[in-house]
Amino acid sequence: EYRRLAKSGFDPIHNRRQERQKIPTFTSCAAALIRSKRRSWKNRKHGRQWVATLKTYTRPKFGHKPVDQINTDDVLAALTPIWQTKTETASRVRSRIENVMAYATAKKYRDGPNPAQWRGHLDKLLPSPKSISKVVHHPALPYADLPAFYQTIAGNASLSGAALRFTILTAARTGEVVAAQWKEIDMEAKVWTVPAERMKAEREHRVPLSDEAVRLVRTLPSLNSSPYLFASINDKPLSAMAMLQFMRKRGYGLNGINGDAVPHGFRSTFRDWASEESGFPREVAEMALAHTIENKVEAAYRRGDLFEKRMQMMQAWAVYMSGNL
Repeated sequence: EYRRLAKSGFDPIHNRRQERQKIPTFTSCAAALIRSKRRSWKNRKHGRQWVATLKTYTRPKFGHKPVDQINTDDVLAALTPIWQTKTETASRVRSRIENVMAYATAKKYRDGPNPAQWRGHLDKLLPSPKSISKVVHHPALPYADLPAFYQTIAGNASLSGAALRFTILTAARTGEVVAAQWKEIDMEAKVWTVPAERMKAEREHRVPLSDEAVRLVRTLPSLNSSPYLFASINDKPLSAMAMLQFMRKRGYGLNGINGDAVPHGFRSTFRDWASEESGFPREVAEMALAHTIENKVEAAYRRGDLFEKRMQMMQAWAVYMSGNL
C-alpha cells in the first residue's frame, strides 16, 4: 500500500500521520467516556476519582498514545509500580483502563483483545489482588469500654460530639450521619430513613431510633437555612473529619494515648456487643449494619427488614452504653 501511494505521488509517512490523527489518544478517549457516564454515576466523587487516578497513573505512561497503539506492556507499565503497594487503587485503575479501551473498541477506534482485561490475560502476568492485599479494619473501641467513653462525651455540647454520639447510637456509617437531613427523621415513629443514593448497597435503609437517639435529635439546633441535622457554619454538612478530630483531642486515633479507635470503628464495637452480649440473632445485627446478604438464595427470600427486632436491639444498645443518662 505504501509503495502504491509512493508511485502515485503521495508521501506514505505523511499519509500515515494523517490517518493516526483520526484516532484519539487514551486521555481523550477517557475524557469522552467520563463525560458520557457522569450522569449515571450516583455522586460527583466517583467522577473525580476516575479523573484523578487516570491522570496520576496512566497519563505519564501512555496518555498521549492513540488508543489503537496501546498494548499490554503499556498497561503493565502503569500498574506494576503500584500493584504490590497500592493494590486496591491499582485494581481500580486496571478496571478503568479496561473500560476506556472497551469504549474505544465500541467507537471503532481500535480492534483486537483488550490489553487491560484481567481474566485470561493480566491474571497470568500479575498476582491476584486478594493474594497480596489484606483487609484493614478500622480500629474499634472494645465494647466493655464504651459506657465509660459515652458518658465522658454525653455532656459535650459541640456539634461534632453530637454527631459522634448519633453515629454510635445508630451504628451507621459516618458518611451517612453527616449527610442526614431533617426530612429523613420521623420523630413520632422514631425512625431515620436513609435514601438509597447515600447507602453503600444503594438500597433505602430504615434506622430505628432509640429513646436516647430521639433525645439527642431534639437537642440539635434546627437552622432554617440548612436541611442537615449536623450543619456547619456555611450550611453544608459537617465534615466527617470533625468527628475524628473530636476523638483525637480526647486521646484516640492513630498513636493516641487512649487507643487507636476511630469513629467508623464503633460499627465493629456494636457488632461485637451484639454477638457477645445481646443475644439477638446474627441476621438482626447484620441488618442493623445494612450489610449486603452474600448468600444469593437467602437474599432472594428475605424481603423484610426486621425493623421491630432491630428497634429492640438499638434500644438495648443505647441502654447498655448510656445507662441512666
